[in-house]
Amino acid sequence: MGVRKLIASWPVARQLRGDDPRGAAAKSAHTEHLAPRTETADRVVGSICPYCAVGCGQLVYAKNGKVTQIEGDPASPVSRGRLCPKGAACEQLVNSATRETKVKYRRPRTTRWEELSLDQAMDMIADRVIATRDATWEQMDDKQELTLRRTLGFAHLGGATLDNEENYLLKKLYTALGAIQIENQARI
Repeated sequence: MGVRKLIASWPVARQLRGDDPRGAAAKSAHTEHLAPRTETADRVVGSICPYCAVGCGQLVYAKNGKVTQIEGDPASPVSRGRLCPKGAACEQLVNSATRETKVKYRRPRTTRWEELSLDQAMDMIADRVIATRDATWEQMDDKQELTLRRTLGFAHLGGATLDNEENYLLKKLYTALGAIQIENQARI
Protein backbone atom coordinates (compact mmCIF):
# COMPACT_ATOMS: atom_id res chain seq x y z
CA MET A 1 0.00 0.00 0.00
CA GLY A 2 1.40 3.38 -0.96
CA VAL A 3 1.87 6.23 1.46
CA ARG A 4 -0.96 8.21 -0.16
CA LYS A 5 -3.38 5.33 0.12
CA LEU A 6 -2.37 4.75 3.73
CA ILE A 7 -2.89 8.40 4.65
CA ALA A 8 -6.18 8.52 2.71
CA SER A 9 -7.46 5.49 4.66
CA TRP A 10 -7.04 7.16 8.05
CA PRO A 11 -10.36 8.19 9.61
CA VAL A 12 -9.11 11.73 10.29
CA ALA A 13 -8.15 12.18 6.64
CA ARG A 14 -11.59 11.01 5.50
CA GLN A 15 -13.26 13.43 7.92
CA LEU A 16 -11.07 16.34 6.79
CA ARG A 17 -11.78 15.58 3.12
CA GLY A 18 -15.50 15.70 3.85
CA ASP A 19 -16.24 12.11 2.82
CA ASP A 20 -17.18 11.26 6.40
CA PRO A 21 -18.64 14.37 8.11
CA ARG A 22 -20.42 12.45 10.88
CA GLY A 23 -17.38 10.48 12.01
CA ALA A 24 -18.62 7.01 11.08
CA ALA A 25 -15.04 6.09 10.19
CA ALA A 26 -13.95 6.61 13.78
CA LYS A 27 -16.60 4.25 15.15
CA SER A 28 -15.77 0.72 16.19
CA ALA A 29 -17.83 -2.29 17.19
CA HIS A 30 -17.29 -1.27 20.81
CA THR A 31 -18.40 2.36 20.38
CA GLU A 32 -21.52 1.34 18.44
CA HIS A 33 -22.99 -0.09 21.65
CA LEU A 34 -22.07 2.76 23.99
CA ALA A 35 -24.74 5.07 25.38
CA PRO A 36 -24.39 8.22 27.46
CA ARG A 37 -24.53 7.61 31.23
CA THR A 38 -27.32 10.17 31.41
CA GLU A 39 -29.63 7.98 29.30
CA THR A 40 -29.33 4.98 31.62
CA ALA A 41 -30.02 6.94 34.81
CA ASP A 42 -33.23 6.17 36.67
CA ARG A 43 -33.07 9.37 38.75
CA VAL A 44 -31.89 12.96 38.24
CA VAL A 45 -31.41 15.31 41.19
CA GLY A 46 -30.50 18.99 41.14
CA SER A 47 -27.54 19.98 43.30
CA ILE A 48 -24.92 22.67 43.82
CA CYS A 49 -21.19 22.17 43.27
CA PRO A 50 -19.37 22.01 46.65
CA TYR A 51 -16.01 23.41 45.55
CA CYS A 52 -16.15 27.19 45.69
CA ALA A 53 -18.30 30.22 46.44
CA VAL A 54 -19.78 30.43 42.93
CA GLY A 55 -22.41 27.74 43.57
CA CYS A 56 -22.78 26.33 40.06
CA GLY A 57 -25.88 24.22 39.45
CA GLN A 58 -25.41 20.52 38.84
CA LEU A 59 -27.59 17.68 37.63
CA VAL A 60 -26.70 14.45 39.42
CA TYR A 61 -27.64 11.30 37.49
CA ALA A 62 -28.01 8.06 39.44
CA LYS A 63 -28.81 4.47 38.62
CA ASN A 64 -29.73 1.97 41.34
CA GLY A 65 -28.76 4.48 44.03
CA LYS A 66 -25.24 5.08 42.64
CA VAL A 67 -24.12 8.34 41.01
CA THR A 68 -23.30 7.69 37.36
CA GLN A 69 -22.75 11.21 36.00
CA ILE A 70 -22.71 14.83 37.12
CA GLU A 71 -23.26 17.61 34.59
CA GLY A 72 -23.96 21.32 34.63
CA ASP A 73 -27.58 22.37 35.09
CA PRO A 74 -28.75 24.49 32.12
CA ALA A 75 -31.55 25.94 34.32
CA SER A 76 -29.03 27.42 36.78
CA PRO A 77 -28.89 31.22 36.51
CA VAL A 78 -25.39 31.10 38.01
CA SER A 79 -23.61 28.70 35.67
CA ARG A 80 -26.12 28.18 32.82
CA GLY A 81 -25.11 24.53 32.39
CA ARG A 82 -21.36 25.01 32.63
CA LEU A 83 -18.95 23.51 35.15
CA CYS A 84 -15.26 24.09 35.74
CA PRO A 85 -12.94 21.04 35.65
CA LYS A 86 -13.33 20.47 39.40
CA GLY A 87 -17.11 20.66 39.22
CA ALA A 88 -17.16 18.36 36.22
CA ALA A 89 -15.05 15.81 38.14
CA CYS A 90 -17.46 15.62 41.10
CA GLU A 91 -18.61 12.16 40.03
CA GLN A 92 -15.06 10.91 40.65
CA LEU A 93 -15.13 12.48 44.12
CA VAL A 94 -18.40 10.74 44.99
CA ASN A 95 -17.43 7.33 43.61
CA SER A 96 -13.74 7.29 44.55
CA ALA A 97 -12.52 4.09 46.16
CA THR A 98 -10.45 6.24 48.56
CA ARG A 99 -13.41 8.31 49.77
CA GLU A 100 -13.88 8.18 53.54
CA THR A 101 -17.43 7.24 54.45
CA LYS A 102 -17.01 6.68 58.19
CA VAL A 103 -16.13 9.01 61.03
CA LYS A 104 -12.39 8.74 61.80
CA TYR A 105 -10.82 9.91 65.04
CA ARG A 106 -7.20 10.08 66.14
CA ARG A 107 -6.79 10.38 69.87
CA PRO A 108 -4.16 12.81 71.23
CA ARG A 109 -0.57 11.55 71.14
CA THR A 110 -1.36 8.50 68.99
CA THR A 111 -0.77 7.72 65.34
CA ARG A 112 -3.68 5.31 64.93
CA TRP A 113 -7.08 6.31 63.50
CA GLU A 114 -10.17 4.62 64.85
CA GLU A 115 -13.70 4.48 63.49
CA LEU A 116 -16.48 6.01 65.57
CA SER A 117 -20.21 5.91 65.20
CA LEU A 118 -21.76 9.18 64.09
CA ASP A 119 -23.67 9.44 67.38
CA GLN A 120 -20.47 9.03 69.41
CA ALA A 121 -18.63 11.63 67.30
CA MET A 122 -21.49 14.13 67.61
CA ASP A 123 -21.59 13.61 71.39
CA MET A 124 -17.82 14.23 71.60
CA ILE A 125 -18.16 17.45 69.61
CA ALA A 126 -21.08 18.67 71.75
CA ASP A 127 -19.19 17.88 74.97
CA ARG A 128 -16.17 19.85 73.75
CA VAL A 129 -18.23 22.83 72.64
CA ILE A 130 -19.97 22.97 76.03
CA ALA A 131 -16.68 22.56 77.93
CA THR A 132 -14.99 25.29 75.86
CA ARG A 133 -17.96 27.60 76.32
CA ASP A 134 -17.96 27.05 80.08
CA ALA A 135 -14.19 27.56 80.37
CA THR A 136 -14.12 30.76 78.29
CA TRP A 137 -17.44 32.36 79.20
CA GLU A 138 -17.33 36.11 79.93
CA GLN A 139 -20.38 37.31 81.81
CA MET A 140 -19.05 40.82 82.62
CA ASP A 141 -16.11 42.93 81.50
CA ASP A 142 -13.01 43.34 83.70
CA LYS A 143 -14.42 46.42 85.44
CA GLN A 144 -17.75 44.71 86.10
CA GLU A 145 -19.53 47.56 84.30
CA LEU A 146 -20.67 45.97 81.05
CA THR A 147 -22.62 42.76 80.63
CA LEU A 148 -20.92 40.73 77.89
CA ARG A 149 -22.45 37.23 77.91
CA ARG A 150 -20.01 35.91 75.31
CA THR A 151 -17.22 33.46 74.60
CA LEU A 152 -14.08 33.95 72.58
CA GLY A 153 -13.29 30.24 72.89
CA PHE A 154 -14.57 29.29 69.47
CA ALA A 155 -15.64 30.86 66.21
CA HIS A 156 -17.48 29.78 63.09
CA LEU A 157 -16.51 30.07 59.43
CA GLY A 158 -19.36 28.92 57.21
CA GLY A 159 -19.09 27.39 53.77
CA ALA A 160 -19.98 29.37 50.68
CA THR A 161 -22.24 26.70 49.21
CA LEU A 162 -24.64 26.83 52.15
CA ASP A 163 -27.94 28.49 51.33
CA ASN A 164 -29.42 31.47 53.18
CA GLU A 165 -31.56 29.28 55.42
CA GLU A 166 -28.61 27.15 56.54
CA ASN A 167 -26.48 30.24 57.19
CA TYR A 168 -29.36 31.79 59.15
CA LEU A 169 -29.65 28.71 61.37
CA LEU A 170 -25.88 28.56 61.93
CA LYS A 171 -25.83 32.24 62.88
CA LYS A 172 -28.66 31.63 65.36
CA LEU A 173 -26.90 28.59 66.85
CA TYR A 174 -23.53 30.28 67.35
CA THR A 175 -25.12 33.47 68.65
CA ALA A 176 -27.12 31.40 71.15
CA LEU A 177 -23.89 29.71 72.23
CA GLY A 178 -22.36 33.14 72.87
CA ALA A 179 -19.86 33.21 70.01
CA ILE A 180 -19.22 36.61 68.47
CA GLN A 181 -16.79 35.58 65.74
CA ILE A 182 -19.18 34.30 63.08
CA GLU A 183 -18.24 34.65 59.42
CA ASN A 184 -19.12 33.10 56.08
CA GLN A 185 -16.74 32.20 53.28
CA ALA A 186 -19.00 33.90 50.74
CA ARG A 187 -17.99 37.30 52.16
CA ILE A 188 -14.23 36.60 52.17
